[in-house]
Amino acid sequence: MRIAAVREAGAVRIGVPAADGETIALLPAGLGTPDDVVRAGAPALEAVAEAAADAPVHPLAEVTLAAPLRRFNRDILATGWNYWDHFEESSGRREGQDPESRPTRPTFFTKGPGTVIGPYDDIAFDPDLSAKWDYEAEVAIVIGRDGRSITEETALDHVFGYCVANDVSQRDLQRAHGGQWLKGKSIDATMPLGPWITTADEVADPYGLRIQCEVNGALLQDASTRQVAFRFERLIAELSQGMTLRAGDVVLTGTPSGIGNARDPQVFLADGDLVVTRVTGLGELRNRVVRTALA
Repeated sequence: MRIAAVREAGAVRIGVPAADGETIALLPAGLGTPDDVVRAGAPALEAVAEAAADAPVHPLAEVTLAAPLRRFNRDILATGWNYWDHFEESSGRREGQDPESRPTRPTFFTKGPGTVIGPYDDIAFDPDLSAKWDYEAEVAIVIGRDGRSITEETALDHVFGYCVANDVSQRDLQRAHGGQWLKGKSIDATMPLGPWITTADEVADPYGLRIQCEVNGALLQDASTRQVAFRFERLIAELSQGMTLRAGDVVLTGTPSGIGNARDPQVFLADGDLVVTRVTGLGELRNRVVRTALA
């Protein structure tokens, strides 16, 4: 099942998009939001499925989708260097922050929750704040069951579903603060998420997903999740060691090669650019880069 957040009359309601992507069932407000469903688990998911069977159906193009999650427990949890081709393409371009060799364990960082925008919202852009705005197409995991020190064997049991994300980054800010990535990853209104949550039971093989990113119609990233350096189970297991993951947490799983900073010549986002991020089976984000005063 797909669970979307629909903006209507100043509030958010649950929508269930059809498999063909043409229509969406709009559920009663009393069922809450996707945040509520993720935290409530199987009973809430069953209630959504039952309600969707009788709910009024609207053309998907006629509703406004918000980010599927907006009530976060903590920062977005993110993974760096999780595709070796991306790790290698950036070698020598990290401005003195290159590791000596490939990491033997996942690299984690966080992003402020204020970064999150909807699947079709504008990406905030301020050239006075940064000169190097970069795109990063990713698969996002939504945690659906609390757990600490989760084993790799049971890790996927804690996954509620998957989304598409774009970890838009400011490379100069990312390098400017002692090697810590938080600042260059946490600028407000810069991370599209959505277009909905696809529940885990709908994703038969999380390692058979194709990730793509286009900027103004040019395909700049194109890879498969089979190429990950550390599998999703490993990410969940390592993150949760001594640290409780909670329902509603979002984990970004890394971006493949093709980023703008590693290209020759480099390609950075600019005012007016259209960024399209898609993952097979999970949907597509379409976001315009729009100049916004942030500094």
